[in-house]
Amino acid sequence: MRSVTMFAALCGGLVLVGAARGEEAKPAKKSIYDATADARAQVEKAAAQAKKDGTRVLLMFGGDWCGWCHKLHTLFREDKEIATILSNEYELVMIDTKAPNAETYLSEASKGLDGVGYPFLAVYDADGKLLKGQKTDPLEEGDHHDPAKVKAFLEEWKVAAKDADAVVSEALAKASSEGKRVFLRFGAPWCGWCHKLDDYLARPEVAKAFADDFVLVKVDVDRMTRGQDVMKKYRPEATSGIPWFVVLDGQGKAHGTADASFGNIGYPFEPKEIDAFVKLMESQGTLDRGQLETLRKNLESAADEIRSQQAKRKAAG
Repeated sequence: MRSVTMFAALCGGLVLVGAARGEEAKPAKKSIYDATADARAQVEKAAAQAKKDGTRVLLMFGGDWCGWCHKLHTLFREDKEIATILSNEYELVMIDTKAPNAETYLSEASKGLDGVGYPFLAVYDADGKLLKGQKTDPLEEGDHHDPAKVKAFLEEWKVAAKDADAVVSEALAKASSEGKRVFLRFGAPWCGWCHKLDDYLARPEVAKAFADDFVLVKVDVDRMTRGQDVMKKYRPEATSGIPWFVVLDGQGKAHGTADASFGNIGYPFEPKEIDAFVKLMESQGTLDRGQLETLRKNLESAADEIRSQQAKRKAAG
């Protein structure tokens, strides 16, 4: 079963102020910046992911020479609450000040400020609009960054939480007016198989196969208010794991779920899971043979890609 049981997984003309303290710091053992990485490419990639996930982009300017950069990066990684906010709400991009196109973003983000020190933070929305340029010295307390201040900053600039019930109601209204059904899936930011299901549904061929007959909608049980409650509304308590999905008509009546004879289908990866998923979609009576074959072939090719990636990771040790 390719699903995950829900648990919190944490896993131009600038005046540079405060650089000296970074230069005096002992060099870090592990590099956290790449001076050869093009900043524009980094940001565009992060923005594309943020648009898909409904999150924001956080840029952290600095360099491996900057001791305070390493301190903040360590806090990002080791403070569980901060790590969770970052994982759920932001695409973090580490931009070396000497990297190609870094100055373009730094100049924009620091415009109007009386100099910057490092690390320097900038929050962008998924459309590439600058929302906030932030000096990090106000986030410090003595020889470290204050976790409460850093957390407050991240909370302030994250995307406002959507209401899960409203999201589903909107999808049902759309389906009712267009004579379609709703493919409603539940997931969470920490769930890798949930992201794989998102990627599968975003494949052009798959999206086209669904487009005429289904409204696709996702409820994030962690990021949306009442997300867990909405999932409980449609899901028997005996089943577990995410991703989990249900097919609804425009009035909200269920016409099949991810629960198969062997349990939650989750992300359809194994042959029996793929068979169960295709059978579920066939039972809706809306997709033709060619569309069903498209769903199957894309699941099989995605499974091959996943196995190949798994093999490479295993070979790499």
